[in-house]
Amino acid sequence: MRNAITLDAIRVLDAIQQKGSFAAAADALFKVPSALTYTIQKLETELGVALFDRSAKRAVLTPAGKLVLEEGRTLLNATHRLEEKVRQFESGWETSLTIAKDTVIPEQQFFTIISKFCQLNKQVEINIIEEALGGGWDALHTKRADIAIGLTGELPKGQFDVQLMGSIEFVFAVAKDHPLADIVDVIDGHHIKQYPSIVVADSSRTLPSRSSGIFDSKQTIRVNNMQSKIQAQVQGVGVGFLPLHLIHKQLEDGTLLSKACAIPRPPIPVYFATIKGQQGKALKWFCQQLNQTWF
Repeated sequence: MRNAITLDAIRVLDAIQQKGSFAAAADALFKVPSALTYTIQKLETELGVALFDRSAKRAVLTPAGKLVLEEGRTLLNATHRLEEKVRQFESGWETSLTIAKDTVIPEQQFFTIISKFCQLNKQVEINIIEEALGGGWDALHTKRADIAIGLTGELPKGQFDVQLMGSIEFVFAVAKDHPLADIVDVIDGHHIKQYPSIVVADSSRTLPSRSSGIFDSKQTIRVNNMQSKIQAQVQGVGVGFLPLHLIHKQLEDGTLLSKACAIPRPPIPVYFATIKGQQGKALKWFCQQLNQTWF
């Protein structure tokens, strides 16, 4: 089925509205006025409506003309973006990139990198998904993400290109008014199991889920991300280990207290990874930016 409204007709309509006359629009489009007149008359005939009020000296759009132009400009902009994306794709830049970000990644540092990428003025759509524990590996495994950052745990063999980002130090933290805050000695398992523990749930969909920092407690409360875990512990809902780099402010203002704990929680290495064989320039750019010490 042939559409009455074409991109060329929209461009003519847009030029007439901006320049104020058929003659001025024709000059701008490097066409003769009669060609523009023919295009508009043909469009009006096929639509069965008048697009211009011809009783005025200046070319004035009718309500129907305004509607066609308003919606048509959306199509022109979309076409322009598509053309840019095609040219960009041919030059090696992806049209979109999905980043799986673990909840242990500091957001200010992460969005500083996103901001720097935006300054490149590349038409790359950036999709950010939040994952926890094995969820980042799962996002790569199922190709839900092109790159995953903040990965921990056992490294899969042969599937991904993996780079170390640093290591995370954990502290056992309690709210300032939590009963465990008054204990001077080292807190042991007997103390801890009297209270609920706050745990971040694994977001993996297909790979086996795993846990981190689990200990015997009165009750387990699972949350979706590290930020919720921190807030729950600030409010004294429960206790648990927290990444030191994410709670400096709470430790400084005293809303959280770091306590010596008999349960071992050594630092863990953190990685970012991509699927082997990917060559996009946006992916390479992010890998270069991420290849620094984060923790």
